[in-house]
Amino acid sequence: LAALDAVAAAAAAERDAARVLSQAFVLTFLAEWGDRSQIATIALASAKDPYGVVAGGVVGHAMCTGLAVVGGRMLASRISEKHVAVVGGIIFLIFACYSFFFEDPDA
Repeated sequence: LAALDAVAAAAAAERDAARVLSQAFVLTFLAEWGDRSQIATIALASAKDPYGVVAGGVVGHAMCTGLAVVGGRMLASRISEKHVAVVGGIIFLIFACYSFFFEDPDA
């Protein structure tokens, strides 16, 4: 019976890992689709070696994401998720107001 419990626990852990992997993939894919870095990467790949662009993009994105994960883990131990969401929302509103009132529309 203990062997069956161990097998069930291992299967549950695999499902959880697959769920986290798929959620992280979909979130990152949708967040990055069509943003400025993707447009810049397309432009760079049209002018330079595409294999080098792919390698640089993968390494750069992996480093950026890794830093976000480590930083997020450190922040989560000190600040509640609600506070992070509120502060992030306020910062985005500040950026929106700045863009609306101070950016040159012809630029």
